[in-house]
Amino acid sequence: MLRFANLMGIALGTTLTLSPALAADPLRVASKIDTEGALLGNMVIALLENNDYPVENKLQLGPTNIVRTALLENQIDMYPEYTGNGAFFTDTVDDTAWKDLDKGYEKIRQTDLEENGLVWLPPAPANNTWAIALREDLAKEKDLKTMEDFGKWVSNGGEVKLAASAEFVDSEAALPSFQQAYDFELSQDQLLVLSGGNTAATIRAAAEGTSGTNAAMVYGTDGAIQPAGLRVMDDTQGVQMVYAPTIVLRQSVLEANPKLEELFAPVLDSLDRETLQELNSRIQVDGQPAKQVAQDYLKENDFLK
Repeated sequence: MLRFANLMGIALGTTLTLSPALAADPLRVASKIDTEGALLGNMVIALLENNDYPVENKLQLGPTNIVRTALLENQIDMYPEYTGNGAFFTDTVDDTAWKDLDKGYEKIRQTDLEENGLVWLPPAPANNTWAIALREDLAKEKDLKTMEDFGKWVSNGGEVKLAASAEFVDSEAALPSFQQAYDFELSQDQLLVLSGGNTAATIRAAAEGTSGTNAAMVYGTDGAIQPAGLRVMDDTQGVQMVYAPTIVLRQSVLEANPKLEELFAPVLDSLDRETLQELNSRIQVDGQPAKQVAQDYLKENDFLK
């Protein structure tokens, strides 16, 4: 899984004029290889270049372990990351703090600063974690918005068939946790188990009604959710770990360039779940380059001077 909290009270749409500290070396910006990583990484680069910081582009560097190692070994200076991955970085997966945005963020912020000299900026109000999405027409008809609504509807005989991966169905942290928390149970006849964990396949199955499916395993900010006509059911009890996107950078870099947090904060604060779904959709569904989508969004919202 490649997986952003009120930030600094800066109004959305504020244009910042910042002067970077003089530096001999460019800021090395990386990202993971997924769609959202490319989107967020291109936002970081566009903001830096627009404010006259020299930049070295290392986007799409690799999966989480590769990019994280590069940051720890001073091969890069910053990259977009998710709070939930702090559970794996600190080997504390069973800690319930990771199911709360603020607690999880504070835990990894303190730990990484003290142990590794890394700074986690306040995250965006979005959560790219496992979720269940229902066809929008059905959700509207039955007034279903949350997993509590979904659970009651299923328990009362609601006709649902969920497209999901074997991992989602079998992992205690996924569907079984949802079923226990929201008091419902899906029989084998109510499941379409697909090989692999590709949410593009589960979303397509629900959208097209493959084998009678009308619900899908998704990640919360998947770009295909909105175009497919699906609605994410809100996890009101915090069953899943929160994967809120943010930017992680070296403490020495922030100390040398103290206005970076002020530069990134309002942009992160603007990226809620629906906004990221729409932006990811431009890339995944419409085929637009991530760089173009990132720059267009920043321009549309006056984040570039």
